[in-house]
Amino acid sequence: MNVTESLRIAEHDTHIVATLDRPEKRNAIDQELIDSLHTLCSRLEQDPRTLILLGAGGTFAAGADIAQLRARRAEDARAGINTHCFARIRRLPMPVIAVLDGYALGGGAELAYAADIRIGTPTLKIGNPETGLGIIAAAGATWRLRDIVGEPLAAEILLTGRVLNADEALAAGLITHLHEPDEARALAERMAASVARLDPAATRATKRALNAPAGAHPAIELAEQAALFESPEKMRRMTEFLERKQAKK
Repeated sequence: MNVTESLRIAEHDTHIVATLDRPEKRNAIDQELIDSLHTLCSRLEQDPRTLILLGAGGTFAAGADIAQLRARRAEDARAGINTHCFARIRRLPMPVIAVLDGYALGGGAELAYAADIRIGTPTLKIGNPETGLGIIAAAGATWRLRDIVGEPLAAEILLTGRVLNADEALAAGLITHLHEPDEARALAERMAASVARLDPAATRATKRALNAPAGAHPAIELAEQAALFESPEKMRRMTEFLERKQAKK
């Protein structure tokens, strides 16, 4: 099912694959694509499944749509058009896996930073050259990138416009795997299948703890664990584990 022509959706029992599909614009993120991502988020908030994000045509997303950005003014900046969309993606109940092929620049990089897991391909070029266009990376890069790669490298990327290649992104921990495109997607699908075998409530609780601000720890882990300790699924899974262990003796 298609949300719009610019975002192709493939549904699976365990996950959803969403492909940014504006290859003639190198998948530049425009208002229509943002609206489509919000629609997809609404579905995944009601029916939680792992989300795999891809880009068509050998590019993840080469940035935001510059023609639209040029027309925006202060009130548009304050509205946080991309910021709120990417934050919503980050808050999705189940994991988000981004497969980064080719360019992931500007807004495309910030969408990638909002994912929980990032897999790269050898052609990956990722970074934030926004200051060269007279703006800043204002949709999450100044805090998400710092948390992912550390402040020194984040500062260099954001302040100098440095773009990392695939090997540099892997070394920095910005991606955790590096594969050719078909294998990268296959790995994302295997990860989604692995997630589906785990307890969804425990997975969602882990995401909430991961996304919590520093001051929320360790209280949030204790509260989440307290709820899970009372869950029938915890009892079922642990009982099955102990029974399997006993049967092997």
